[in-house]
Amino acid sequence: MAGGRNQESPYGVPRKGASPFNVSRRGFIKGMGAAAVAADALLERAAAAPVAEPGSAENPVAGPVKISLKINGQDRQVTVEPRTTLLSALRDRLDPPMTGPKLVCDAGTCGACTVILNGKTVYGCSVLALDAVGKEITTVEGLGTPDKMSPVQAAFVEKDAMMCGYCTSGFVTSVTALLRDNPNPTLDEVREGCKGNFCRCGTYPHVFDAALAAAKTSGGAAK
Repeated sequence: MAGGRNQESPYGVPRKGASPFNVSRRGFIKGMGAAAVAADALLERAAAAPVAEPGSAENPVAGPVKISLKINGQDRQVTVEPRTTLLSALRDRLDPPMTGPKLVCDAGTCGACTVILNGKTVYGCSVLALDAVGKEITTVEGLGTPDKMSPVQAAFVEKDAMMCGYCTSGFVTSVTALLRDNPNPTLDEVREGCKGNFCRCGTYPHVFDAALAAAKTSGGAAK
């Protein structure tokens, strides 16, 4: 053969002769028609399918989105990304921010970021802001003020239940939720209710005393 080259491609497929892909003009037109019918059917099915809500598994949120969070009884507008945690939304995205919940471990272990979500305590660093939409969010700021403290806050002051104070807001929030569910807890129940909060200063005895003292105030109603 000229130039010493054979009639096969480098992949061993003959360059000449009948191709396995030969299709007649009539067959090609019939195939295109069937494909068009199938495409129309798929389009009709897609149009009839229900539209998924933003943020659902079928229609995930991408990029910044403006949401409304109900914080301490007020609707607050905030722009977040899908990955933004509730803690970050409260501290970094609101104007003015809610700085009561603290960022410490950022791993859902220390309890400094504790907030109350629909009546239950959660770690703010472990909940996405998008998952808190439509729910009642209570931070330590919503429990009382320096001029009008809640029974729990007043008991923490009376019993000196703080040292550096960095974990205090989380303890106050956890004790508040505990007393709402159990107005007259025992010491063991108080310890159980605070087990998700960590105090590096070791002020636990004073925290427990404050919780028991608050339980005796206003029938334990930590409002």
